Order: sequence, then C-alpha cells, then structure tokens
Amino acid sequence: MRYVATTSVEPGTILARSIYNDKGQVLLNEGVQLQESLIQRLLDIGIPYIYVKDEQTGDIDYIDVIPRELKTKAISSIQETFQQIRVVKTLPSSVVIEKASQILTGIIRELYAQIENDESLLSLLSDVYTYDDYIFTHSFNVTLYSLAIGKELGLSTKELEVLGLGAILHDVGKMKIPTEVLFKPGKLTAEEFKQIKKHAEDGFDMLRNVKTVSLLVAHCAYQHHERLNGSGYPRGIKADEIHPYAKIIAVADVFDAVTSDRIYRGAMLPHNGLEILFAGAGTLFDEEIVKAFRRSIAIYPVGLTVTLSDGRKGVVAKQNAHVSDRPIIRIIEEQGKSVSPYEINLEDELSLVITGCDTTFHVKDSAN
Repeated sequence: MRYVATTSVEPGTILARSIYNDKGQVLLNEGVQLQESLIQRLLDIGIPYIYVKDEQTGDIDYIDVIPRELKTKAISSIQETFQQIRVVKTLPSSVVIEKASQILTGIIRELYAQIENDESLLSLLSDVYTYDDYIFTHSFNVTLYSLAIGKELGLSTKELEVLGLGAILHDVGKMKIPTEVLFKPGKLTAEEFKQIKKHAEDGFDMLRNVKTVSLLVAHCAYQHHERLNGSGYPRGIKADEIHPYAKIIAVADVFDAVTSDRIYRGAMLPHNGLEILFAGAGTLFDEEIVKAFRRSIAIYPVGLTVTLSDGRKGVVAKQNAHVSDRPIIRIIEEQGKSVSPYEINLEDELSLVITGCDTTFHVKDSAN
C-alpha cells in the first residue's frame, strides 16, 4: 500500500485501509474503488491523506500499536468528560473531572501497556479517521505522544500516569471558550485570541480543585504553552520554571497540531512537523525531549514514497526501532525509470539519507 495525498488520487484507485469516524464506525471500507464523488467526499470531510493499493507495494502493511477499539474508547471518554463540563450547569467542573478521573487513568494505563509491550515506532497515520471535533482526538494524540516520550525518558509507571492525565486534560480549559470563537474558521481578532489563550488558566483553575487529581496535572494545563525563552503564555515563565511534564506536553501538542488537518490549513507530514520542533529546540522546546520524541515516532510513515540522496525512489516498507529517520525502503525507481522492486535498510546504508517525500499517486500504478 502507499500513503498518498487525497488530492492526488485519480478515479479507479483502490482504498487500502478503511476510514473510520470517531465512534469507530466504518465510513469507507478497504477495497472500495474510489470514484470522483467519493474522492471529493473524503476531501470535504477533511481526510488529507489515505492509503491506496498498488502492485509494487501490495504486501506492505502496518500493524497498529494501539488497537482501534482502545482508541475509540479513549476518545469517547475524553469527549464525554469535556462535553459534560461544557453543558452540565448543575455540577462544578471539578466534580465532573473527579468522577471521570478514574476512568481516564484506567485508559492511560491501557495505552501505556500497549506502548510498553511494543517496540514499534509510534504512528497515528496507519488508521485514517475523521473527527467531528478536533479537541477530543487532539487530546488523545497528545496523550499518546507524551506517554511515548515519557517512556523514552525513563519515567516510572506512576510518573507516566500523572503525565498521561495531564496530557489528556491539558486543553480542558477550552470548554469555557464560546464555540463560535473556538471553531472559527477565519483569522481570530485580538480579543478572540485573548479568549483562546485564557484556556490555560481556566484549565488550571478547573483541575487544581479536583481532590482525586495530582496538582501536577493542573500545572500541565497551566504551562503547556510556556516556552523555554519566556515567549509563551500565560505567565511567560522560562526554562526550569516550567515543569518537565509541561515541557513534554508542549512538544506533543505542537507536533499534533501541525500534523493534523485543520479548518484553516492542511496537515503536514511527520518529518515536517519534526523540523518545526528541532527549529525551536533549545529556545522554545527542551532539546532532550525533542530528541526523545524523534526516537519514539515514525517520522516517515509506512507507505510513504521517498527520494534518497543518490536519486533512487522507493516506498517506506518497515520501521527500525529507535532509528526513526532510517527505515527500510523498497526501491521502485532508479534514474527516473521503474525497476523490479528490492529493499534496502537505511540503518545499514549510512551513506544514504532521505532527501524528499512524494505523496502524489496516479491510477496507472494502482491495483485492479
């Protein structure tokens, strides 16, 4: 299979992986032949990339680190908690969070158990999902990335539970923002941006009064937009004034934000998102945390077409654990001409590097 931009898919291409909504329901089944109306529908519902079949990569597949059922359960629990905070006026938000904290902590334990028992690099691209509300899936993704970073940094199980809960609730303060501001498709006014920025303080105020939740969880909400050089908000604190958990969540938060499809811009590929983090490493983000993140995630997802430094083109076939920028590549083109596919391992071929990525795809290459 290949991972390609939906905009490049031509009618007749075969879908290689099913597309789901946030309830885990199938919107489009694997094996469907994509006609123009279906392709347009995918674009309309915000699916920027999909997996498609072709003859040269028919046996390439990726097994999810996180089972789909657990992913659906986690996002549903986040959604239920956040929506109760927004709509239930008879209970303080602290009561809602207190009731939900045990369920959310249980989910964090399940997620970590999956990560701990699997040496695979983490990728959230293998299943294609569409979501009605970005905030819920963003909270899930940030939690998963934060746990992966925490694992790589050697945090204890107890520390990971606190970090995970801080990550899952880092944006809870957004439930106080008017929906017309929170989901505004256009540019925010200065006053609207001020409202958005207040979510860090609101989240802190909600969480610090929850008896069953560590005060560190509240500080994750409070500090995840702070930056090492003091340019962040709400307080503009610097370096060691920022809690390590908040530094971890900051990296996960920014990466997921730029690699997710939004109303106002398209999704970046993982390597582009990582470039943003490294550009800010040491000034905005903790450099060791960024490096730990790089070791934990699949920078080049399975199925992505890449160009190597010697001009050869291929498709990412497998990942190498802890060497995220050096996957196994199935070569399909040399000197601009198709060749019988063969594989090379970039972990062994140290003179070669990936110099470009290509998400275009044409029906002449697809399986029939």
